Amino acid sequence: MTLLEKNIDKIPSLCYVMEETLLRRNLELIRSVAQRADVEIILAFKAFALWKSFPIFREYISHTTASSLFEARMAKEEFGSKAHTYSPAYTEEEFEEIVACSNHITFNSLSQYERFAKQVQGRASVGLRVNPEYSEIETELYNPCAPGSRFGILAQDLPELLPADVKGFHIHCHCESGSDVFARTLSHIEEKFSKWFPQLQWINFGGGHLMTRKDYDVELLIKTLQEFHARYPHLKVILEPGSAFAWQTGPLVTKVVDIVENAGVKTAIINASFTCHMPDCLEMPYIPEIRGAEIVNCKLSNGKCIYRIGGNSCLSGDFMGWWRFDHELQIGETLIFEDMIHYTTVKTNMFNGIGHPSIGMLHEDGTFELFRKFTYEDYRGRMC
Repeated sequence: MTLLEKNIDKIPSLCYVMEETLLRRNLELIRSVAQRADVEIILAFKAFALWKSFPIFREYISHTTASSLFEARMAKEEFGSKAHTYSPAYTEEEFEEIVACSNHITFNSLSQYERFAKQVQGRASVGLRVNPEYSEIETELYNPCAPGSRFGILAQDLPELLPADVKGFHIHCHCESGSDVFARTLSHIEEKFSKWFPQLQWINFGGGHLMTRKDYDVELLIKTLQEFHARYPHLKVILEPGSAFAWQTGPLVTKVVDIVENAGVKTAIINASFTCHMPDCLEMPYIPEIRGAEIVNCKLSNGKCIYRIGGNSCLSGDFMGWWRFDHELQIGETLIFEDMIHYTTVKTNMFNGIGHPSIGMLHEDGTFELFRKFTYEDYRGRMC
């Protein structure tokens, strides 16, 4: 029996539960990679921003990356260090405050650089996002290097001599990728952009490096980074994964609230919603794992313990399936959706007025800390 299962009676009926033991496992691996490869690995808030857990993160890493004013403020005010900040487009109303919260500012285009760079004035290190026009991401929704992408400057559009205050390049072209993908991608990056490397001080290889996944070849990543260092010893290397930090660190705990059947399809309706609480399942899409159940390829229940899972919103497509259980599901039964901390916790919404799940941490000693329980006032506050 797992630590979560031993303490399930302490968990609210709808709750994201981060497990400290699993989080520290990931953080220790990430710190080891950073030390052995002589790189800095920083946390991307776009994937994880549960600030009440930051005291644990600060034991292992020193910086974070932001994509907006609010994230930059969170870096400075909650994490305790200024952010590496990149945004597709800064605005005049927010830029001054963003600079005050940042130690790196990366511009997405030369026009944004020309418009705002003077305001940085040595207060942060300036970078440009560049687009290598190569990516192995199969899901178009997540591919920042797709033809016509709005992200980054093409090599053909860069001046031979960079502006004197540009100190780095930011490159993002991975999504939950392996180190073999990074190794192949790196050759394209060097082919297109290495002639500018002597003018730079740092290079940020972005996120999507899923080094905490069980089948990830960590040794290949370290070897690839060490070899890059040997070729360009003057460049500081930065990685900013999001998913890797919170990968497999905790589930969404739900309950079955009804079971309906239509045309041979049994649907177990839960007190959660895919569109509200697990949006990546529908966007990617992917079928999440449910503890104690088997994902099957099936269209009818056929009297077996096979169920589609339905969310509790009015969206017709708020369902997924199929799963086979070893018993008939019962109303009130707990269902545990695995690996629901990264991205999920930052992308929830209150469509239909459906409240957010509570958020908490299960500590290594079995105590449960409730970070937050959401109420009607949270919904009301968003609507005014």
